[in-house]
Amino acid sequence: MEIIDLWLLGAALAMDCFTVSMVCGITLRRTIWSITLKIAVLFGLFQALMPLFGWLGTIFLNDYVHSIDHWIAFGLLAFLGGKMIWGTFHEEEEKQFDPTNLRIQLALAVATSIDALAVGISFSCTGYTHLQDLTQPLLIIGFCSFVFSIAGNLLGVKFGEKVYKHTKPELIGGLLLIFIGIKVLYTHLVEEGIVSL
Repeated sequence: MEIIDLWLLGAALAMDCFTVSMVCGITLRRTIWSITLKIAVLFGLFQALMPLFGWLGTIFLNDYVHSIDHWIAFGLLAFLGGKMIWGTFHEEEEKQFDPTNLRIQLALAVATSIDALAVGISFSCTGYTHLQDLTQPLLIIGFCSFVFSIAGNLLGVKFGEKVYKHTKPELIGGLLLIFIGIKVLYTHLVEEGIVSL
């Protein structure tokens, strides 16, 4: 792949990180740099590691991983989004979606990086035959996700202040997470020919 293609790939993979980080910012309503950076590091790390796992597992797990990766992403995002929506209508449960919680951060990092597994599988088919060949692509993908996550979080904080005046951001955030999950699932089902456009 050309260097420009790698940067475009990194930006494309980072879009879900951007959106989910925005949801976190909307929920928090203020910039907490330790949380913003932790989320960005986790998102960047998982986005960089998943293609590596996909590349390593190409020989043994290609068909199996490709057949369930979209269901895993959809399930995680729908579950977290559902918890946020539930919290909107049950005040005592509202803090169930807590972006400061490490378990929530890890679940979001995994859910947003599942697509990158398939990218790793495609790397093995496009000339990346040695581990050192992956260094540049993985660094670019991780860096893009890190930067997009920070940008999304900061935008979410700014947007969240306005949202709180008119509605509950947990409801919007939950719907966004479910939408991302449905988008991931739908895209894969179209690719497999199970669903037509």
